[in-house]
Amino acid sequence: MWERDMDIHKVVELRTRTTCFLGVGAIQKIDSIAEDLVRRGVRRVLVVSSKSAYLKTGAWDVVLPALKKHGIEASLYAKVVPNPTDLSVDEAVRQGREFGAQAVLGIGGGSPIDAAKSIAILLEYPGKTARDLYTFAFTPDRALPVVAINTTHGTGTEVDRFAVVSIPELQYKPAIAYDCIYPLYAIDDPGLMVGLPADQTRFVSIDAINHVLEAATSKVASPYSVMMAKETVRLVAEYLPRALENPKDLEARYYLLYASAIAGICFDNGLLHYTHALEHPLSAVKPDLAHGLGLAMILPAVVRTIYAARASTLADLLSPLVPGLTGAPQEAEAAALGVEKWLARMGVSDKLEDQGYSDKDVDTLTELAFSTPSLSSLLAIAPVEATRATVASIYRASLRHSPRA
Repeated sequence: MWERDMDIHKVVELRTRTTCFLGVGAIQKIDSIAEDLVRRGVRRVLVVSSKSAYLKTGAWDVVLPALKKHGIEASLYAKVVPNPTDLSVDEAVRQGREFGAQAVLGIGGGSPIDAAKSIAILLEYPGKTARDLYTFAFTPDRALPVVAINTTHGTGTEVDRFAVVSIPELQYKPAIAYDCIYPLYAIDDPGLMVGLPADQTRFVSIDAINHVLEAATSKVASPYSVMMAKETVRLVAEYLPRALENPKDLEARYYLLYASAIAGICFDNGLLHYTHALEHPLSAVKPDLAHGLGLAMILPAVVRTIYAARASTLADLLSPLVPGLTGAPQEAEAAALGVEKWLARMGVSDKLEDQGYSDKDVDTLTELAFSTPSLSSLLAIAPVEATRATVASIYRASLRHSPRA
C-alpha cells in the first residue's frame, strides 16, 4: 500500500480551491496563515467554535498566540451546537459586526465550520439573516475570508463550498453551495482528533462513506468523483477499525482525515442525493440526532434502491466493505445486507425505531425531503427517480433491521 511510504509528520499542501495543510503538526501553519491575513489587511477575526472543541483539541493554545504575534485581535463565539441553528448564526453575526470582524476562523467539525461560512457571508450583507440565506431569499457572491481548522474526519467542509444550518421553527435543514465560501485556508491535523469519542469517530467516518457513495452514483458523477470515492472507501475500511481500537493511532487518524478531505472534494464535484436528502429531515425533526448516525440508518435501504441502476460502480466501490459483489443488478439485496453488516461490525446497529421514529413519522419526513429548500435538487440527481413513494419506502425500510441482517 502506498501509505507505507508516506511520512504523516510531514505537513503537505492539498491545493483545491482551498489551500489545505495536512499532517501531524499542521496546526502550526496558523502562524503563516495569520501572516498572510495581515498582508490582506485583516486585523480583526471572529473565531467560531463549539463550547469546548477549540480548547479540548489544543487548537486554541496554538491559534491565540499566533494571532497575537501578528497583531490580529480575536473575538470568540463559542456557542455552536451540532446542527447549528439560524438564530445562533444571527447572534454570531451581530457579535462579528459589532467587533468589526474582517475574517472568520472556524475551529471544530462540520457544525462550527459551516456556521463560520454562513457568518462570513452575512457579515458582507447587512440586513440579511440566516433565514434569508437558507431559504434562498438572496444569492450571495461574496463573503469574508474563511479559515477552517478541522477537528473531525468526516464532513470535508474544510475544502468545499457547502454549508448546512437548521431552521428549527420550520423543521428545515437546508444546504447552501457558493464559491464565495470555499475556505481560504484549512488545517487538517490528525493530532487534533485523537480525543474524538468512539461514536463520533464512527459517525464522521460514515459521513465520508456516504458522501462518496452518493457523489459516485449521482446523475452528475464523473471519473474524477468515482476515483476519489474508491480511495475513500478503501481508506475508511482499512483505518476506521484501527482508530476505534486505539483512538491515539495517529496514522489511522491521518488516513481517515485524508479520506474525509478527498470525500469533500468528491461530492463538491459529484454532489449528493438520497442519503443526505433523507437524513436532513431526520435531524431537523430531532436535532440531537448525530448526522452520521442518521446516514448510517438509511444507507442500506438507499443501496438497495439504487444498486441496479449503478451496479458496476457500487460493486467496485463497496468491495472493501462487501467482498464478492460482481456488479449484477440482482445483487441489490446482498449489497444492502452487506453494508448493514459492515455498519454493525463498526458498532453502528441502530435503526430509526431505535432513535424514536415510527411509521407515523414517514409522511412528515417524506414531505420535508421535498419541501425543505435545496433537498429537492439533490433528489433530482439521484440515479433512480425520487418519487414520494420511493422516498417513503426508504424511510420505512430503515425503521427496522432487515430480517436477514
